[in-house]
Order: sequence, then C-alpha cells, then structure tokens
Amino acid sequence: MEHLKSKNNFNSINMKISTKTALEKLSESKSEFLELFHHGSLVAEIYKPDKIDKQSPHTRDEIYVITKGSGKFINDGKTVEVQIGDFLFVKAGIEHRFFDFTDDFSTWVFFYGPEGGE
Repeated sequence: MEHLKSKNNFNSINMKISTKTALEKLSESKSEFLELFHHGSLVAEIYKPDKIDKQSPHTRDEIYVITKGSGKFINDGKTVEVQIGDFLFVKAGIEHRFFDFTDDFSTWVFFYGPEGGE
C-alpha cells in the first residue's frame, strides 16, 4: 500500500496537528493513508481504512494511537479490542491489521527507527 506524502507536510517547526485537521487533509487526498509529519526517522500519518484493512507488514517499527471509533486488531496472531486513545505497538515485519471496525474508525500511525526495526 502506497503511503502518500502531503504537499503541505507539517515539519518539526509545526508542533501540533489536530485529529480534525489530519482527517480533513486525508479526505481531500482521496486515500486511506496520508503522511503529515516527519522529523529524523519519525514519520506520522493518519489512517482511515475503508471497510477492509489491506495493510501488509512494514519494514520499520510502528505505533498506532486510535483517534476515532473502535474495532479489533490482530498483531502477530494475537487479537485485542481497540477504542479511542488506545496505543498499539507493531514490530517491523510482523503481520497485523484492523478488522470489525466501525465506519468512523481512524488512527494515527507512527513509523520510526531503522529499516528492519530496533
């Protein structure tokens, strides 16, 4: 799945991005993912899957923070229920995805560190 870079990416000078602003920019992009911030190895995206989470394992460690809705998340064969505010960690290369999520579901996604994970 291709991650889109916004033409107006926030950078390290911009210290705040609201969920509302992130979701508005995502809606304008017509994509499920949108990169909104980067600094060093850190990349922040907003993600709103459309009915099915089509992700495949990533090459870097990853963190999710749920911003809206609820659902279930499978990470390396273990399933948990998720809701607003939950923090999830996924090691690089691990199979993971959201499922049975609400129509309004969205999450921050943070990639960091070297290729292959820490």
